[in-house]
Amino acid sequence: MINIGVIGYGYWGPNLVRNFAETPGLSVAAVSDLDSSKLELVRKRHACCTTTDYRDLLNDTSIDAIAIATPVNTHYELALAALQAGKHVWLEKPMTETSVQARRLVEEAEKRNRVLIVDHTFIYTGAVRKMGEIIRKGELGKIYYYDSVRVNLGLFQRDVSVISDLAVHDFSILDYLLNEHPVAVTASGMNHFPGTPENLAYVTLFYDSGTIAHANVSWLAPVKVRQILIGGSNKMITYDDLEPSEKIKVYDKGVSFTDDPNQIREMRIGYRTGDMWAPKLAVSEALRVESEHFVDCINNNRAPMTDGRLGVRVVELIEAANRSMRCRGDTVNIQKRG
Repeated sequence: MINIGVIGYGYWGPNLVRNFAETPGLSVAAVSDLDSSKLELVRKRHACCTTTDYRDLLNDTSIDAIAIATPVNTHYELALAALQAGKHVWLEKPMTETSVQARRLVEEAEKRNRVLIVDHTFIYTGAVRKMGEIIRKGELGKIYYYDSVRVNLGLFQRDVSVISDLAVHDFSILDYLLNEHPVAVTASGMNHFPGTPENLAYVTLFYDSGTIAHANVSWLAPVKVRQILIGGSNKMITYDDLEPSEKIKVYDKGVSFTDDPNQIREMRIGYRTGDMWAPKLAVSEALRVESEHFVDCINNNRAPMTDGRLGVRVVELIEAANRSMRCRGDTVNIQKRG
């Protein structure tokens, strides 16, 4: 049995504690939060210890792993302390404020042979895993584009921009689906309230393969929208995360182009329309799937699907997009790393 301690019981912490408590092989040993009223809720819902001092969890030798669900500006300090205390670490997204911090955590985890997982939850959803399966089988053909709309009214963040809060999901999904890192990014955005981070942004990623990805993210929309379009040379996919059923639809639609001199007088673009189908998706809660994966990685010394190296790549994209946005859309090249 792996004993886990949770630091932070705010917006996401309750979801973590609930799933950890119901995951075979995992036991919630303690929860820490600075707000004693939140700890009162923990005691009502779960039979575990509570404390306002996170160091109590780090000093407890019976605790094997630490989950950190606190503001981003605290991630590095808390995760480094947990790793140095010999704990496996579950870290909320984005991994850290800077890529330098993120790489330092990866080095520490590898040095101490500890599992470091970053909670990019969407990668563990049945919908994203099914899209990855379809793409890797080559059913879509060459990927032309990825187009995402991820907007809602709130939740406004005080310490990070909307890119760090919402576009971070698209960055991790793209990394999983394409298995390719972008070479350049442009972004434009605006903070409509003085002294606050940007609350609306448009981000474009460019890839050597020719794929282009675009994400529209906002905290100012009147409705909540979570939609993705992926276009390939053979087929196309639509994904609506708010759809109760048939979240993914695969369309046998596409275009063909010809340079055949015999057809030069005709339109050189042809259109193909076939069937649409909605594949069956795994219905398990993504956090439960991820929690079970975390247990397996610890027990079998495996690297998580969303390991620290993925976390670094995502933070690098956040940095580049924020840099472009604050320079009014300048292209920022992404350095290739081995």
